[in-house]
Amino acid sequence: MSHWPSLRLGLSLLLLAMLRGHAGATTQGTVAGDVSSTSLARASESSRMPVPGLALGEVYRPGVDLDHYLVSEKLDGVRGYWNGRRLITRGGMPISAPAWFTSDFPAVALDGELWMGRGTFAFLSGTVRRSEPDEDAWRRVRYRVFDLPDHPGDFETRLSVLRGLLATSPSPFLDLVEQTRVADHDALMVALEQVVAAGGEGLMLHRRDSLYRIGRSADLLKVKPYLEADARVIAHLPGRGRHEGRLGALVVEEADGTRFRLGTGFSDVERDDPPPVGSVVNFKYHGRTVNGLPRFASFMRQVETP
Repeated sequence: MSHWPSLRLGLSLLLLAMLRGHAGATTQGTVAGDVSSTSLARASESSRMPVPGLALGEVYRPGVDLDHYLVSEKLDGVRGYWNGRRLITRGGMPISAPAWFTSDFPAVALDGELWMGRGTFAFLSGTVRRSEPDEDAWRRVRYRVFDLPDHPGDFETRLSVLRGLLATSPSPFLDLVEQTRVADHDALMVALEQVVAAGGEGLMLHRRDSLYRIGRSADLLKVKPYLEADARVIAHLPGRGRHEGRLGALVVEEADGTRFRLGTGFSDVERDDPPPVGSVVNFKYHGRTVNGLPRFASFMRQVETP
């Protein structure tokens, strides 16, 4: 018992040293440009952040007065919200971009798309989802900006401010998504055919006099040669034949409770590493059956992690 006070003192000093070492370790990597970090810091950085309030598009249908809209290409990329300090996905997950990628971004909120070019979505998505950034891959990424969420003006005003903001930015990774006018529905369909023939996904219509409105509205319209929707992954079904040992299909559920199997549209990489249960995926389809199921549904991309 006579040794107990000395032992207790020794343990206290050891614990204090460990705590000081831990505190020093967790503050590493907080200096701008320092890419080192501890596992605790990485865990904190990878945790979900508040979901950003973003404008979301509805589906275009003939009859819309196109004189009220500006047209741009719908980029097949990853939606990214820049909050003035860091990039966040549509679902609220922080994006681990290299510090040099965002170092010259303006200190204002931006809405845009991370993009590598047409037909590169699978590689881009893998790049963006990595917790440790692949710097060589990120050098191919551009942040294509199309809106200023916090600006109080209408879309044409916001677009003009964006042009000036990006024109003076030294960042080589920031691009403006240009907007044009079309005369009527026939001209819009010609533009759509040209974009799709070149490997693009479709078009977007921004209402010229609209304020930035969170959620889905007719201020933002998607123009595609097919319909699309989102659904949450409920289960994985095993593959057969050539796909034995990996994903065969997803069981997904739409917001209204409609469940169905989604078994086409996946690359081999996506079948080996499928969207996890609980994530939200985007799929395309061509109308509905009498039971409300999507016809010829095909997987397009994962849009939100669980």
